[in-house]
Amino acid sequence: MKEGILEVLLVSAKGIRNINVIGRSAYYVVIECGAQVERTKTSTEYIGAGNHKEICWNEKFAFEFPSSEWENLTHLKFKIMAEECLFEGGFVGETIIYLQGIIVEGNDNGFLEVRPAPYNVVLEDDTYKGEIKIGLKFFPNKATYTDRGMHVKEEPESRQSICRTIMNLVRIPWGRFLFFYNRNCEDKQKQV
Repeated sequence: MKEGILEVLLVSAKGIRNINVIGRSAYYVVIECGAQVERTKTSTEYIGAGNHKEICWNEKFAFEFPSSEWENLTHLKFKIMAEECLFEGGFVGETIIYLQGIIVEGNDNGFLEVRPAPYNVVLEDDTYKGEIKIGLKFFPNKATYTDRGMHVKEEPESRQSICRTIMNLVRIPWGRFLFFYNRNCEDKQKQV
């Protein structure tokens, strides 16, 4: 029996309700896919482009399920919660993405990708306030997903800190470069 993978990329949210009266709110998202539940890291809002407040998570989650459960998994639910000091977590809003079309089309094509797009955030009173940006990838065969993952993670990227880069620039023998530059400038002036 085949087992599919649904990869969810939770990018950001903006324009959502702020439930804290004092200070900046810290938000996290609880993602439900059938019986599977995942939670994002807690992220605070920052002022983005155009002076809009935006919360960034930029996290990926993979939900596994056998093909026998594809009919039972009808939707993904994203509950945005605000972390509070005194209480557990305040409900901010939620977004529901229905999966039937994604599963059917992904199963027919062997792969389906929905690039990150904004979805409305629904409040408790069924009104809309803000949007959450989500991307999806569906792999109907788990082997395809693991093969893809092996190719992506072949070579880890080595990064240097900014301090190390600056220190390496200081160690360059600049005198040699400047000496050759001055010599070239003098040669050009003699030719003129």
